[in-house]
Amino acid sequence: MKVSIYTDGAARGNPEGPGGYGTIIKFVDQHGKEHIREYSAGYKKTTNNRMELMAAIVGLEKLIKPCDVDLYSDSQYLVKAFNERWIDNWIKKGWKRGKNEAVKNVDLWKRLLKAKEPHNVTFHWVKGHAGHPENERCDELATRAADGDNLIDDVVVE
Repeated sequence: MKVSIYTDGAARGNPEGPGGYGTIIKFVDQHGKEHIREYSAGYKKTTNNRMELMAAIVGLEKLIKPCDVDLYSDSQYLVKAFNERWIDNWIKKGWKRGKNEAVKNVDLWKRLLKAKEPHNVTFHWVKGHAGHPENERCDELATRAADGDNLIDDVVVE
């Protein structure tokens, strides 16, 4: 099955301030009917990069069967990690950027790798959401979650 996932993360205030993610999954079922699913959540203390990763993770974790996935994100951090093989180098170096600089958000990167494992995922960078109203909607979901009253304490990493 062919699936499109649109994602965005938002962080408000300081770098450790509240944040949220927005994720939209679009697919066509075996009867030719299009389906759209939306997900979002807000966290009391997080960063934008963590929310960008969570948005992608949630989209992939919601898929039940292995799929061909096009994942659209405005996060260069996320897209370059896969398209430019940053992630392979990080793993080979023991999750280090240079000799001694640890890769941030290793827990979420590992969770993302596990979530994408059964799928054939192609990561696409969407500059400023251009041409993808779904990514604009994800931004709305992420912002609403970050600014909402139902913030969760922290990003759950399994």
